[in-house]
Parts: sequence; structure tokens; C-alpha cells
Amino acid sequence: MTEERIATNLRKGVLEYCVLALLSHGEKYGLELADDLTTRGLIASEGSLYPLLARMRENGLVEPRWDASGTGRPRRYYAITDVGTDQLKAFAQVWTSLGAQVNALLEGSR
Repeated sequence: MTEERIATNLRKGVLEYCVLALLSHGEKYGLELADDLTTRGLIASEGSLYPLLARMRENGLVEPRWDASGTGRPRRYYAITDVGTDQLKAFAQVWTSLGAQVNALLEGSR
């Protein structure tokens, strides 16, 4: 139970940046993002993704656009903004530094 709680807390803390990392490779629609994140074990279902995308849009990290596909319902595609790109770069620097510090502590505690 403890490992799952730790993993859940860590996933919650980095999920926004995982979405930005996926979008840094090109725009994606919501279900496409949800499938990728679910496959990677970062979310349990797509239901937790859409409120996050709404907050990210409000904070100027992503920009949505509608695309009317000829084979069904219109899809909302998300693209990373310049602000989102800056946030992802900052996160990458912090993650690298923090990860190294945590790894050093864990290795020293053995």
C-alpha cells in the first residue's frame, strides 16, 4: 500500500509536465493523450486528464483547437504554447537536479 501511495503522489506532481513533454513532439487530441498516459501508467483513466487540460489551458500552457474530422465527431487538439515550452524546460532542469540529489541520498543510505 505504501509504494502505491508514493507512486500516486509522484504521478500527481509530474503529470502536467508529462503532458507538456508529449505535446512538445506535436499536437494531440485528448483521447490520444489519455491513451499514451494510461499506457505509461501515469493515469488510471481519461477522466483525470480533462480537468488537468482545462487548468493548463487557463494557465496558458496549452492551446486547444477544434478539428472537424470527416469520419465522426470533431476533435479538440492541444498544442504546447511558448509559456508551456518554457515551463517544460524549467521542469527538466529541476527534475535532473532533484533526481540526482535524491539518488545520491538513496545510494548513501544503503
